[in-house]
Order: sequence, then C-alpha cells, then structure tokens
Amino acid sequence: MQLLAFNKPFGVVCQFRPHGDDRTLKDFITLPEVYPAGRLDKDSEGLLLLTDNGALQHAITEPEQKMSKTYWVQVEGEPSDTALRVLQDGVQLKDGLTRPAQVEAIQPPDLWERYPPVRFRQTIPTSWLEITIQEGRNRQVRRMTAAVGLPTLRLVRVAIGPWALGDLSPGQWQILSIPADINSRLARTGMAKSPS
Repeated sequence: MQLLAFNKPFGVVCQFRPHGDDRTLKDFITLPEVYPAGRLDKDSEGLLLLTDNGALQHAITEPEQKMSKTYWVQVEGEPSDTALRVLQDGVQLKDGLTRPAQVEAIQPPDLWERYPPVRFRQTIPTSWLEITIQEGRNRQVRRMTAAVGLPTLRLVRVAIGPWALGDLSPGQWQILSIPADINSRLARTGMAKSPS
C-alpha cells in the first residue's frame, strides 16, 4: 500500500489522462497505479494525496470519515468579525448549509511565488485566512468566501488529516507513512491490501 504527497502547482489538472494543453499529474508523478484521493481544482495549489489502495482512498475522501482539510486562502477585502463567524458557523450555499468550519485570519504565509501571479486591484486590500473543513463539495472554500463578500484570489491546501504539505516545493512529491490508527482501521475492514 502506497501513499504519496504531491504539491500540485497552479494550472495542473488532477488527472493522469491528457486534458487539452493542460499539464496533468502524469507530467510529475512517475509511480504506476496511484490515483488521487480527492481533488484540487486546476486553479488551486498545494497538498494532493495519491494512493494505490481503494480503502485508504475512501478513508481520506469520504465525508463520514471526518478527515479535515486545511487551506490558506488569500481573499479580496478584509474579513469582518461577522464574516468570520458565518464562515465558522456554516454558509448557506446553493447545495445547502456547509458544516461548521475552523476559520481564522492569519498573517500572509511564506509561500512560493505563483505563476502566473495573482491579479490584484490596487484600491482593494487582500487578507489571508486559514480555513479547515471536514467536507469536500465542489469548489467549496471558494464559494464559502464569495458568499460572505470575500472572493478567493489564491487557494493553497496545506493539510489533509494527519498529513501536512511541509516543505514540498510545487511539482515535488514524496512517499508518506500511514499512521497506525488509520492502518488498524483499514485492517479491521479487511481492505488494507486491496487495490483501488
């Protein structure tokens, strides 16, 4: 059973098959028979986990497993206390109310330069938020910040459950260890060695 951490660059599509002129995972990852455990949009960056094990993939991606995902989010504007509270308590989106989230304003993190760079409007300040959610709706974090008047400019996932992005540079990947509690949970299902 293998588990990989990959720092997905901006503009890379989360699949191995060709996608027009876009770069895909095949341009970076050489190990055979691994597949993404979850997704990151083409215009999002950061931690993507890949595995060759279907049970582990399920444990990472299914909402009932309650595996948290943490993002550093650059938004347009300055968050009010009310906006932060709404993000924390749950945001009403077209597909329903989001689960409560951990949200706090943070100082600009020390990140790599993005290419192409984020487009800023000189008259509008930007801020950074750390947002941790336990679900994974399509473009959820972007829709959450937009709903409270804080459009997302840059989105970087920095952690999934017990795994963090660490010092991986964009385009780099590494093999991860699987914590004992997750290994034992997979063993109890009898699926610890099943292929994806």
